[in-house]
Amino acid sequence: MEVLDVKNRSLILFHPANNAVQELNGCIAPVTKLSGPGLGLMSRKANAKLKDLVYKAVDSKESIELIVKS
Repeated sequence: MEVLDVKNRSLILFHPANNAVQELNGCIAPVTKLSGPGLGLMSRKANAKLKDLVYKAVDSKESIELIVKS
């Protein structure tokens, strides 16, 4: 497992953002559609869908795993 250090961060957050360079600092933003390198569309919609899925899994006591591949 590779660990990347992000200044002033100890956790990774998920939140809406359509421009990774301008809006993210070590966080992850789900998007509905990629529109270019580091750019996406309808992030609020994608984030709401992700939250619904995760909260249902937590309520059902299911395990949740994130695998990031380059």
